Amino acid sequence: MERANGHWAERIGVVALVAVLLGGAAYGWAELRALLSGTSASTALDGQARPGGDTNILVMGLDSRLDERGEPLPAELYDQLHAGDQHAGGYHTDVLMLLHVPADGGHPTVISIPRDDYTDLAGCPDGVCQGRIKEAYGHAFAAESKRLAAQGVTEKAAREQRARDAGRAAEVATVRQFLGGVAVDHFVEVSLVAFFQLAQVVQPITVCLADATHDSFSGADFPAGQQRISAAQALAFVRQRSDPRREFTDLDRERRQQAFLVSVAHQLKEGRVFGDPVKLGQLVSVARENVAVDSGLDLNALARQAESFAGGDLTLASLPVERFEKDARGEDVDIVDPVKIRAAAARLLGRTVPPPPAATAGPAVDVVNASGREGAAARVLKTLPSRGYRAGRTSNARHTHRTVVRYGRGDSASAAKLVAALGGGYAVSYDGALAAGELKLVLGADFRETADQVDPVPVAPESPADELSGGGVPCVR
Repeated sequence: MERANGHWAERIGVVALVAVLLGGAAYGWAELRALLSGTSASTALDGQARPGGDTNILVMGLDSRLDERGEPLPAELYDQLHAGDQHAGGYHTDVLMLLHVPADGGHPTVISIPRDDYTDLAGCPDGVCQGRIKEAYGHAFAAESKRLAAQGVTEKAAREQRARDAGRAAEVATVRQFLGGVAVDHFVEVSLVAFFQLAQVVQPITVCLADATHDSFSGADFPAGQQRISAAQALAFVRQRSDPRREFTDLDRERRQQAFLVSVAHQLKEGRVFGDPVKLGQLVSVARENVAVDSGLDLNALARQAESFAGGDLTLASLPVERFEKDARGEDVDIVDPVKIRAAAARLLGRTVPPPPAATAGPAVDVVNASGREGAAARVLKTLPSRGYRAGRTSNARHTHRTVVRYGRGDSASAAKLVAALGGGYAVSYDGALAAGELKLVLGADFRETADQVDPVPVAPESPADELSGGGVPCVR
């Protein structure tokens, strides 16, 4: 099944940046510290890092065609990337990887989090309480941008960074919640332009494909087996999302990201980049212009933890996805089992599996279907317990365009919270016939059914938390 259009370019930038971190132990951490010392430093996580112990670093690939100051990229870069201009893209984190570095010097683990996993968004950024995990950053960025504009903050670079800090904090909080309370000590953010520049520095890149593949859309045209590819070919390698002979998903592209990471880390450790003053200077330039880190990231401490994995052994894992669906807007979403996600993360990070969260007994909600869509009330009703509400009754009514949440005395706040949980944008109305603790949701034609409220489209088999050894160059699909 073909998945959503892959914002492919920034993905390679992220994995190359992770490879820089992993490859630094062989190069010399004093030099690596100098390499990253000029990056943008964010205060989004001030005070959240744990003293000592393991270190978890969230690496985010931002779907933006702007630089760290919010300015357009050079025109020639847009031409080379073929990914649209400054008006394309946005502030979704289309790549999310958690780099886990054990305190005891053990080998690191990189956990890939599929960007379209449908989940609760921590803090309901911009009034949106559920969505694809990649969207937490963008919603928080938008809310903070509006707030700063209302305050009269006009200095563009400062406003851009303050809004990005809000996005960073929201994305970190959402990932932490999604993984069952896993600590996120630090983050590294890589922008779109970093892809092409990093790929150019490390090329040629050794990859391996289990089968020959061809895709006219992305330009991927590779034989089976191990091969060395250029930066331009790397675009197609990661961008590919279809083949007339087989089915591709975001999980397949994750595996290619991971294979790319392994190869780049291997090259860095062999000294092909760190041993070349010209290439090293190019890496410095990329890091300083298009990478942001939290201000508490201590590269010296990370160096002490990382000394033992200079040999290249690492585990790369993907979290399980139950099935693929489309929401009411036709957007691709990944349906996941939160209990399985928490268990997989706990196993990979050596933690005790946390128990499922206790259900809350909120207001009872009756759902009235006036949308004209058969079965809509029943579909919405079954999702209410997971949102913290008690499921009431369903009924039908004459077709209306407008969705509204009706409430009784003292329940206006509960009604507003339900609107936010449903995605926002709906009306609330007082109804004196309703008792305290009762809400009535009237679905109009404007109601947007989300991923957990729609019937599934073609289902993918359950995927385990795949793991990939980083000791060599793996063959992938």
